[in-house]
Amino acid sequence: MDAVEATRAERPVATAPPLIALDGVGRRYAVGAGEVVALAGVSLHAREAELVVILGPSGCGKTTLLNVIGGLDSPTEGRVVVAGQDVTNASRRELFAFRRRSVAFVFQSFNLFPALTALENVEFGADVAGRPDPREVAAATLERVGLGARTRHFPHELSGGEQQRVAIARALASGNPVLLADEPTGELDFRTGIRILELLHEQAHAGRAVVVVTHNREIARVADRVVELSSGRVVHEGPPEGGRVAIADLRW
Repeated sequence: MDAVEATRAERPVATAPPLIALDGVGRRYAVGAGEVVALAGVSLHAREAELVVILGPSGCGKTTLLNVIGGLDSPTEGRVVVAGQDVTNASRRELFAFRRRSVAFVFQSFNLFPALTALENVEFGADVAGRPDPREVAAATLERVGLGARTRHFPHELSGGEQQRVAIARALASGNPVLLADEPTGELDFRTGIRILELLHEQAHAGRAVVVVTHNREIARVADRVVELSSGRVVHEGPPEGGRVAIADLRW
């Protein structure tokens, strides 16, 4: 090895900063004369092309953590940086602009517009994010989630599982770099749930940071990293227990 090669070998490999960086984040809520601690000292980093599963039982702080990452809630303490923007103390106007260009949500309650068709709901997500040709993007994304024949149906004409897939399609159509999914397979049969997990993996492999909240330990087996919460605290973080498995190997 000559001097030039030796110098190159000694240089540290440059790495991109994480798309999601939470440091010492806490969230408390006043309840009457008391206080509820939803998050306590949570630190979490997620890079592009990474699928992170936040695992834990109901009431452990999973959804609160997702809302803090996505700018729907603000931390009581700590620091939150997402897609290069420090949103710890951002104003409502700044958070609105941040969500439009940086974050896509899949809500557990779907949050579809009842007066819009499936196509229009997904088109709205693409349009708000500034995607070119939002209608074409919406139609193609609905096809990907298996709803190409249901584009003209309104939410009340769809099953719970179909509504969930419309919500997922709307998030995918935004193209934003951070994708946050709250129990994305909760209303789906096993076969459709597997397809949705495959789509989420595709999004991570395409360079997005994908964070999935679930209580289903089986789903956590396909993550790059699992963050387990209990009573608002991180009690374990690392690769899936027993190693990551292929989606086709899942059973629930």
